[in-house]
Amino acid sequence: MRALPQPQPEDLDLATVLHALGDPVRLELLRRLAADSETTCSPEGLTVPRSTLSNHWRILREAGVTSTRISGKTRLVTLRRDELDARFPRLLDAVLDEFTRPAANGPAPA
Repeated sequence: MRALPQPQPEDLDLATVLHALGDPVRLELLRRLAADSETTCSPEGLTVPRSTLSNHWRILREAGVTSTRISGKTRLVTLRRDELDARFPRLLDAVLDEFTRPAANGPAPA
């Protein structure tokens, strides 16, 4: 099977990475990868059609956010955290911190 296109760390582009992170489904995939370190291309609990999910993974991979390796018939996806942190310090931390913050318009604390 042919290798999947993935940019080299020095070729990572901020606008492309931000575009890849600009979708709620891709942000959820990022959150899961940050927590689990590696996942298959069909993680449980997402109500997204498989073809749409494939497209989201492709966008993340081609932007350099993730790396995909093929093991038999399975594609395993990992977050390229070290490369992203080296190229864009604190970007992933800022994005992932948004998942832990309460919503601005959410209910007031009791």
